[in-house]
Amino acid sequence: MTVTLTDIQQAAGRIQPYAHRTPVFTNESLNKKVGAQVFLKCENLQKVGAFKFRGATNAVFSLTEEEAACGVCTHSSGNHAAALALAARNRGIPAYIVMPSNAPQVKKDAVAGYGGQITFCEPTLEARENTMDSIRLDTGASVVHPYNDERVIAGQGTAALELLADVPDLDVVITPVGGGGLLSGTSIAAKGIRQNIRVIAGEPEMADDAFRSMQAGAIIPSVNPKTAADGLLTSLGNLTFPIIQKNVEQIVTVSEAGIIASMKFVWERAKLIIEPSSAVAIGVLWENKIDLTSLKIGVIISGGNVDLAKLPWQG
Repeated sequence: MTVTLTDIQQAAGRIQPYAHRTPVFTNESLNKKVGAQVFLKCENLQKVGAFKFRGATNAVFSLTEEEAACGVCTHSSGNHAAALALAARNRGIPAYIVMPSNAPQVKKDAVAGYGGQITFCEPTLEARENTMDSIRLDTGASVVHPYNDERVIAGQGTAALELLADVPDLDVVITPVGGGGLLSGTSIAAKGIRQNIRVIAGEPEMADDAFRSMQAGAIIPSVNPKTAADGLLTSLGNLTFPIIQKNVEQIVTVSEAGIIASMKFVWERAKLIIEPSSAVAIGVLWENKIDLTSLKIGVIISGGNVDLAKLPWQG
């Protein structure tokens, strides 16, 4: 195992001065709807509105002084870009962020607002990687991958560490899965603290590469996925996949209708702004594809960054 519980505990100490310890909420309407006791770890209330700030902060503050002096770089159009920009600002170092030219304006504005130095490129993976590599060679910046990075995985696991400190007797913990950084870190923390806890992931039916990868025993890359859960479009990495294979009981796919309905329910009943990717984890319970009746279930609410002009239930 590339990342250990000790790594996650050390990451918790490293990020503590910078990251929020997010609350755990319950909601009786949700409990009644899904027939279980659900404990929501609200990373939608984390800085930059997502769990990504944990991993980015751990990575940035793990750098030596010599490494940090050259800054950090990544390519991302989403929460990782904003998270890395803010983490770098907190350390007083530059963050070079490559973003596709078609990234939403709200995300471009967020990254710039956190002090990221943005370079735009064509919206292809090849262009993103080539542009980032050029910046890395020019600046000497350290690459911080959004999920396939041991420092990032350890940082993401700190959310589960806090959740189990608050609710030690959970039977199950559920996260969404895209690239697998959150799921990997969560599984290591949860299994390290409570050996018999069940770790389950939710994934959109329309972007089910992790589900198919688990079935096949090898990474099957995502090809042109289309889902409201736009934070879960990436494929598993060579670091995250073996951790998930070892620790995760099951990946459950969730329909688009289930994602949207459970997201709307949480907005209306729990008064929490969650993004579609977060709703995928709730959707595991909502669609009742596996029997988790009457259990104590922790759900990592991964983020709350939503374009309010394009809510998925508005057509």
